[in-house]
Amino acid sequence: MKYMIASDIHGSAYYCRELLNAYQSSGASRLVLLGDLLYHGPRNDLPRDYAPKEVIAMLNGLKDQIYSVRGNCDTEVDQMVLEFPILGDYALLALDGLTIYATHGHIYNRDHLPPVQKGDILLHGHTHILTAERDQEITVLNPGSVSIPKGGNPPTYGMLEDQVFRILDFDGNVIKEINLGE
Repeated sequence: MKYMIASDIHGSAYYCRELLNAYQSSGASRLVLLGDLLYHGPRNDLPRDYAPKEVIAMLNGLKDQIYSVRGNCDTEVDQMVLEFPILGDYALLALDGLTIYATHGHIYNRDHLPPVQKGDILLHGHTHILTAERDQEITVLNPGSVSIPKGGNPPTYGMLEDQVFRILDFDGNVIKEINLGE
């Protein structure tokens, strides 16, 4: 199966539309969202075309295809308008023979690891900085931010297929790639 992974939409109707267009054309069967879906947060400028109500409608249209976790900007009020679960702090995913601990990143991250084992994958957003790196114990993946990228990066998302994780921009360019099965 093919999975699209994205984080930090922050209420941008423009970038949510870009993401969903890429999702539809990718052939992915699931969209994994790593939090911060509707609100931009007090430390961020408003993203392009900030329109949370439009984002709600777009995401609810795919409610049966979305796995999501809670970001630090997501609240119970957001859950009241979204028709898929978003309030879990993490999700354990067993995909393509991989054990993936998916979370937003504000609680668990490289500096504060969740209960992972050697060989597991920590997948998170929050920093808005794309990452795909492996050390001797675990692999850390961050698809970057859909709408408010940092670190000089473009807006990005991730794709997981056949144990290969790719980070792409909205022009379809592969920014980073890592084989998770090696």
